[in-house]
Amino acid sequence: MRTKIVNNDVLKGRAISGTYVVILAWDLIDPDSFDRSNLLGFAIERSELKNDEVLEKYWMKGLKRFEQKDKGLPVGTPVSTAEHPFQSFQWSDYTAKDGHHYIYRIVPCYGKPKLLSLDHINALEINVITERVTGEENKLTTNTTHDIYFNRGVIGSQAYAREFGNQKPNPKEPYSKEMKWLSRGLFEALIGFIAEAKNENFGLYAAFYEFHYQPVAKALAAAAAAGADVKIVYDAESSYKDENYENLKLAGLQNNQNAFPRTVTEGIRHNKFIVLLHNKKPIAVWTGSVNISAGGIFGHSNVGHIVRDKAVAEAYEDYWESLSKNMSIKDLRQKHKDIFTLPKLPLEPGTIIPIFSPRDQKDENTTLDWYASLMDSARHIICFTIAFNLDETFQRVIQKESDVLRYLVKDDDLGKNEIIGNDHDVIFASGSSFTENNWPNFLSELSDNPLNSNDYIHNKFMLVDPLGDNPIVVTGSANFSKPSQRSNDENMLVIVGDTRVADIYFGEFMRIFDHHYVRYLKRKLDNSHTDTSKNKGYLAEDGSWTRSHFNPNSYKEKRRKYFLNSPLDPISDKAKLKTFSAADFDLEILDLESVYVVVIHEQAGAWKILSRNFTQPPSENPIGYTDIKTIGLCPVLSDLGEVTIRNAITGAVGKGKLIRIK
Repeated sequence: MRTKIVNNDVLKGRAISGTYVVILAWDLIDPDSFDRSNLLGFAIERSELKNDEVLEKYWMKGLKRFEQKDKGLPVGTPVSTAEHPFQSFQWSDYTAKDGHHYIYRIVPCYGKPKLLSLDHINALEINVITERVTGEENKLTTNTTHDIYFNRGVIGSQAYAREFGNQKPNPKEPYSKEMKWLSRGLFEALIGFIAEAKNENFGLYAAFYEFHYQPVAKALAAAAAAGADVKIVYDAESSYKDENYENLKLAGLQNNQNAFPRTVTEGIRHNKFIVLLHNKKPIAVWTGSVNISAGGIFGHSNVGHIVRDKAVAEAYEDYWESLSKNMSIKDLRQKHKDIFTLPKLPLEPGTIIPIFSPRDQKDENTTLDWYASLMDSARHIICFTIAFNLDETFQRVIQKESDVLRYLVKDDDLGKNEIIGNDHDVIFASGSSFTENNWPNFLSELSDNPLNSNDYIHNKFMLVDPLGDNPIVVTGSANFSKPSQRSNDENMLVIVGDTRVADIYFGEFMRIFDHHYVRYLKRKLDNSHTDTSKNKGYLAEDGSWTRSHFNPNSYKEKRRKYFLNSPLDPISDKAKLKTFSAADFDLEILDLESVYVVVIHEQAGAWKILSRNFTQPPSENPIGYTDIKTIGLCPVLSDLGEVTIRNAITGAVGKGKLIRIK
């Protein structure tokens, strides 16, 4: 749920709510006339309501504090934002519960650390009801529902350290306090989905890469014992084959009625899905990134996604039938090419597109290029998870100079051939935890995930303009790599225009990203031997913290605006075009009488312009283009103002300035 923007005389803001995450975004009504020098941040109060009755009300807490205030508190003690305010224009509540009604009050704080003045008169109040985990409430408006379950995926965290003292969880005890906290409903949802096959009228057709968590095998065996038609395609070729078979055997599912070994040797058999059938007709699918292992369910970050849609379930059942016959990679490629063509961009709102692999030839990149074009169509925000390697296909999009915020979170650091460029609007984080050398007042966390070798990130999803009117969510089993499209068994869903799904994924992405970003930055500073004495990890004692939020060269300014769906300032306001002599540039039409170009970006003595140039001002609106080029700065004879441009390949719409240079 995304609320409408509310405002008072000083602030405006809104909430973006998932199931267990509420993102609050706010801004000043008139930043230019507002004196920020004395603004120490914002206190946030949360009220929980039921039937319009307030059940509880309290100030939200954080860990970052003023250096000289409340000294001596035990390390790891959260402090009230009414005493130690948040110094940001965006904050997320990770303690929300699904289907609950909350009122958040954002209160400006002024003065001095030990003499805070809370401006209750100009506090901004935002009402929000969080999404329910199940999508049943949407049945009134659509035949498709989505039930989405993210585990916590952050065993190395302040919350786990406070709650459990960094006690290592026991994977054989899925209902222990530690494991239930880590699952956050993911394990329970998986068992519940399997339990829907309650008698002989139901079936469960599964395809698993890792299948070695006995509690899930027992749940499938219980469904089979109740009469359900349970069939499992399992990886019988990789290093997991013995574990997978042993898991089937322990559950009594190793017979040829229940177990279907997948033994092709090309690629990996990487699926993690279950099709639910009723009266032999597919009705729902469990999919996502969750391997059937203790690590996949409780350890690193993963999502389980149930889609209740007849057409989607039918597509998955057809794919499963091919896998159960142990169809070769070559034949699967051809089948997927024959039955489905990747749609042209822009995508139609309200569609769900299943994409199955393998589909590309060994030297072909069609599908990955399509995903990259989808990424490149973003106008404001991209969110991208990287479990293993960042493919060069996406590097080319990420490296571009643009005003699109590109959030990237990866399980480990970038490799030497993983290049994301120097644009300040690319924000990268890798999986990290706080060990002994922390920011002040932070507890040490588990540095190694005892449940996984992949410690932190295992998700495989991409969000394209998740806060827009037509958000795109791409999610499933594939790692956005060439093998995932050429030789692996994989499945992905492209969900277009579903704001509920996008809000849930966006909230969870920002939770994961923010968690790792602060730890990643601390580790980078430590490794570079940077002197952090000026900051020390404490709150600023004046309004200086606001500067980066109002700096056009900082991603924080774009975040402040984009999270409210506010446009950036026009190009003419944020980057005045210079008019000194031209440097070297590659236009081949200088002998024409006049030349008009459309400038979309200026940096380091160069313009990014559309590859098209004109001998007179173009009449088309928007102005179509397929590529951009770089030229040196040159004299501006006429500045004809802002124009709308449209990428003829991706359909992305943007703004530029029409300039006469000759």
